[in-house]
Amino acid sequence: MTIDDPARPDTAEAPPADAPAPPPTTTGTWSALRPLVLRLHFYAGVLIAPFLLIAATSGLLYALSFQAEKVLYAHELEVPVGDRALPLSQQVHAATKVNPNGTVTAVWPSSEPGATTRVLMADPDVAEGTSLAVFVDPYTAEIRGQLPSYGSSGALPLRTWIDELHRDLHLGDLGRNYSELAASWLWVIALGGLLLWIGRRRKSRRELFVPERGPKSRRRTLSWHGAVGLWAVTGLVLLSATGLTWSRYAGENIGAVQDQLGGATPTVSATLDGAAPGGSTGHEGHGTGHQAPATGSPDVGIDRVVEAARAKGIEGRTSVVLPTEGKGYVVKETDTRFPVHLDSVAVNPADGTVMDELRFADYPVLAQLTRFGIDAHTGVFLGLFNQLALAALALALILLILWGYRMWWLRRPGRPVARGAWRRIPPTMLLPLLAATALVGWFVPMLGLSLVAFLVVDLALGLAARARSGAA
Repeated sequence: MTIDDPARPDTAEAPPADAPAPPPTTTGTWSALRPLVLRLHFYAGVLIAPFLLIAATSGLLYALSFQAEKVLYAHELEVPVGDRALPLSQQVHAATKVNPNGTVTAVWPSSEPGATTRVLMADPDVAEGTSLAVFVDPYTAEIRGQLPSYGSSGALPLRTWIDELHRDLHLGDLGRNYSELAASWLWVIALGGLLLWIGRRRKSRRELFVPERGPKSRRRTLSWHGAVGLWAVTGLVLLSATGLTWSRYAGENIGAVQDQLGGATPTVSATLDGAAPGGSTGHEGHGTGHQAPATGSPDVGIDRVVEAARAKGIEGRTSVVLPTEGKGYVVKETDTRFPVHLDSVAVNPADGTVMDELRFADYPVLAQLTRFGIDAHTGVFLGLFNQLALAALALALILLILWGYRMWWLRRPGRPVARGAWRRIPPTMLLPLLAATALVGWFVPMLGLSLVAFLVVDLALGLAARARSGAA
């Protein structure tokens, strides 16, 4: 986030903000575009950076929350390794005894020695969209505890609280505007800063990648800002893109385009013969909903269902969603670590036969990429490495913002280049640029609306400065 002209020496004076731009030159495309990029980077850096700082700080906490959960909830998550695991049905029965008012919607069997089984229940005492997780010792059926569980990753209260802080500041739909605004501008600021840093005059190529040493100065701060930004830019752009996929407004547009391109995520069909088509297949196998399982119908039991799924290769970390009205069981792999295991099957509860299979390898390529991107953004794709990478990116973004404001302070009031920089751009370049900007602004509404607001404020400031000059 370079916030003034990085090519000028520290002692240079910026021209008045209301001074007319110099006439067009023929020194090249970048010479024409650079003042406009610099001005946009300045405004976005100063005005959007606070939102990015909140998102980066909460994102850093979120990346660290995975390991914090293992420590904080160790009693619920871990048990001494026993000789033999009890049947899954017996573990579920133990959970229903301790919470008879809950309705079991899904079960996450213990996936490794020493891990508890998680029985998810619909319970009126937990928030909407959240399940009550009952943790069961798979060797003794002892109940280790009960905690609210949210989402496909099974986030527990600590991570859920931090996730909501990152997503909407605990303000609901109104708060989601902050995170969408930050994600909408992050890629613009990152790529703009990359262009400014690469286009800066320097003595050696080493200065492009390695920050300068020496006494504290604006030049050294700029060097750290540019070099760290260069190393982090790819990750920041990916964070911006993946964050927008489930944003409120841009996310709808992205989803529509994905569907048009045939990249919608498929789901296994669990509809029983004679039942009405449609409905839920168990919330993608994670049991976060509150639809009660079907009762009074023939049911072979969860143990036979798991055996049938294992015969089809559904193993490791799995989720078993209980049948609802007109639906069968859904057994789905949930291991998002590379290589991912996300195959799923639907099992008929009457006789334990597999009705449908869905392999992750059969997903459309776009759906696979979307899944990889979202899982990487949420820190579950590559496990601990993914979480450390997210923490490093969040810390880098925090430092970039602080360095940017420091440079602005060292050259206060930190005025950008003169207004009217767009007049330096040849019409053959300006018209396509305006068209592309309008298209992106429509597709990413928070970016487009805020950009219009920037232009209005800039125009008002220019008119006010011209009026003061005329009065003088």
